[in-house]
Amino acid sequence: MADQSAPPSSESLLFLTDEQLRKGIEAMFFAYRGFTADPDRILEERGYGRAHHRAVHFIHRSPGTTVNNLLSILGVTKQSLNRVLRTLIEDGLVESKVGTKDKRERHLTLTDKGRELERALSDAQRNRMRDAYRKAGPEAVQGFRQVLVAMMDGDMRRHYLALKDAGQ
Repeated sequence: MADQSAPPSSESLLFLTDEQLRKGIEAMFFAYRGFTADPDRILEERGYGRAHHRAVHFIHRSPGTTVNNLLSILGVTKQSLNRVLRTLIEDGLVESKVGTKDKRERHLTLTDKGRELERALSDAQRNRMRDAYRKAGPEAVQGFRQVLVAMMDGDMRRHYLALKDAGQ
């Protein structure tokens, strides 16, 4: 009898059944719930939601990013992002400065208070990821990243690779 705990060979992964794919999809749904649970609690305490988290995350990753770049990364409407940014700016988490070259641009950076929130949110997610990676092992870590990158649309992959290449 084959060892059920052994990872499948790369050959067998080319021929996944619909049931195996469904299990993977369901695992992603449940993993996402776990991945967002701790930050959701932190955000709820402060009256924020996941949209605020995503904005804070990407402003932190690219200090001075423009509103248009953030719109492209997040894939939300301008109206939706403006609501989130207005709250973050009013609450002293984000600073918006007019562009020096193009006065129509607004460049976004986190304030000290914003960096504190980002750190709390990221620490919670890093701890969960670190624990999962330790349990899964180094080969699984690389494979997981490859699967995630392969699932990204081309535009999202470019954004991801640009952040990754920035080395931050």
